[in-house]
Amino acid sequence: MTITDGVTFGVFDQKAIAGMTGRQMLEAIMGGTLPAPTIGRALNFILTEVGDGVAVFEGETNAEMLNPIGTVHGGWVLTLIDSATACAAQTTLPVGLSQTTVETKANMTRPIFVNTGRVRCEGRVISRGNQIITTEAKVTDSEGKILAHGTSTVMILRPR
Repeated sequence: MTITDGVTFGVFDQKAIAGMTGRQMLEAIMGGTLPAPTIGRALNFILTEVGDGVAVFEGETNAEMLNPIGTVHGGWVLTLIDSATACAAQTTLPVGLSQTTVETKANMTRPIFVNTGRVRCEGRVISRGNQIITTEAKVTDSEGKILAHGTSTVMILRPR
């Protein structure tokens, strides 16, 4: 059994989120009303919590994530951080606005192995301006040890 069992993945039509705030959209994904992004199925992680300026993803390591030396590839961790930070920013957006990542930086502080198991990535908004949102995230193992941490800059997108 994996963390993604029972989760519906897909791409939703923008009409499906008309009238939703950023947080409402994420809550609909967690509640199964909207499909979760397909990258979560590919990389074995899901959104598990949202709050004001906060988003949490959880993922489980497996043998499909390994680099040539046998540790989990840093790109998996970077994607978790990017997802959590972008979604943290999304929780602050009113109806009609969306966001996209400008840049994400990560520091891996401990190796992650195939048997590390479930990890938690908590993203938080640091500052929200009219055009740019800055965020941070930390990735921890089941014992609360920090495995990685990072920051993202997110740009607010307005309708054209």
